[in-house]
Amino acid sequence: MTTLEWLISGLLCVGALFVLLGSVALLKLPDFYTRLHGPTKATTLGLGSLVLASMVFFNLQLETLSLQQLLIALFLFISAPVTAHMLIKVAMHHKLKHHHTTQGVDKLPAD
Repeated sequence: MTTLEWLISGLLCVGALFVLLGSVALLKLPDFYTRLHGPTKATTLGLGSLVLASMVFFNLQLETLSLQQLLIALFLFISAPVTAHMLIKVAMHHKLKHHHTTQGVDKLPAD
């Protein structure tokens, strides 16, 4: 195996691990606020790593310039936090109940 193949394999494994951790967080965390936080962070990192592995493979291994993966990563890194922010704002506006261990929800003003 070449160094490039090791790099691509490592990025794929790291990406898969983060996506798995985000999915487990979605199942295990106690309320909407924490359930949204875990997958948003972990899955964004995981999918970013998978897209980076795809970029490395197609740009270096096949020696073709492919910018589609860059656009996918850009859209992912912009849309995931904005979507999470909008969902949290709606939950706060509707005064969605939170678990007693969730910190900071009571201190934020609902618009």
